[in-house]
Amino acid sequence: MSPNIGRAGEALIAERLSASGWTVLERNWRTRTGEIDIIALDGDTIVFVEVKTWPRGLERDLELAVGPLKQRRITETAKCFLGTHRKYSGMYVRFDVIFLGTDPLGDGPPRIRHLKDAFSERV
Repeated sequence: MSPNIGRAGEALIAERLSASGWTVLERNWRTRTGEIDIIALDGDTIVFVEVKTWPRGLERDLELAVGPLKQRRITETAKCFLGTHRKYSGMYVRFDVIFLGTDPLGDGPPRIRHLKDAFSERV
């Protein structure tokens, strides 16, 4: 898959979250521990979102792409974010995974599956 497709998928999801009333704080936030695709506020909850764009694969294969190692990287990176952005440290934390099963650069309607609270970790 082209990196452009992944970035376009993340942009599409960020736009949709904003349109739903979320406040997108960061996109592609990186540290040495990893990267978080989208960090956003959903009301009084800070949400760390992993976006998986998978235009040609099966959904069951996609779910394997966010396994325990990936989850650990995301949670460690979230801890770094909260450590450097103390104003969010008292908020409820959620980890969402959003699957985009369509080529965001193509013409077809997006197939989006949003798993809220897809996994958890103490932060």
